[in-house]
Amino acid sequence: MILVEMDGFEENSGVILIAATNRPDVLDPALLRPGRFDRHVVVDVPDIRGREGILKVHIKDIPLAEDVDLKIIARGTPGFVGADIANLVNEAALMAARFGQESVTMLDFEEAKDKVLMGAERKSLVLSDEEKRTTAFHEAGHAICNLYCPAADPLHKVTIIPRGRALGVTFSLPGEDKHSHTKEYILDKICIMMGGRVAEEMVFNTQTTGAANDIKHATDLIRKVICDFGMSDELGPLSYG
Repeated sequence: MILVEMDGFEENSGVILIAATNRPDVLDPALLRPGRFDRHVVVDVPDIRGREGILKVHIKDIPLAEDVDLKIIARGTPGFVGADIANLVNEAALMAARFGQESVTMLDFEEAKDKVLMGAERKSLVLSDEEKRTTAFHEAGHAICNLYCPAADPLHKVTIIPRGRALGVTFSLPGEDKHSHTKEYILDKICIMMGGRVAEEMVFNTQTTGAANDIKHATDLIRKVICDFGMSDELGPLSYG
């Protein structure tokens, strides 16, 4: 129907038709032919400078402590769009107000970022000392692998405070936005993912379900390395999609 309506416009009708989508891969090619939607403007997620600029807009009416560094906050929020950043600032302000602070500190932003990325703290979750110990060694395994993987992003934070469905999290931060990745970077990332399971086996001589999400993501990533990215030494640069 939309194609019929568009073909009915005359050249001098003065009508400009604009459309937006976040799934260009599923559009009918007929929509993109000359004379229809033939001019494409890609609006990508903000880069680190864009995120810093958006932060400046949202914090202009919020009193900030001297330790707040917008560059660090922007670096730690890759993939965030404007709405995500607005939510981050709002959560940080709420945390400061909850504790009766006169200004928002860097710690408030860190806590807000953890909440946005990983969910709120599950303070009601009661873990046994053995579970805490297992989780600590599991996350330490991730952290040690991160430190010894030269192509990986720098280690930023390790915690065993339960958030969302996770009992602990090891978090790294890229030094800058990345739009493509080397084979070494991807393999180091897989190594870090599997570090938690290896630590469990080395320390406790057993395995737990805590590595389930790590194994799922590592499996998906290594499948892409072989089937999509053509990085297999044995199979060569082929796509098996």
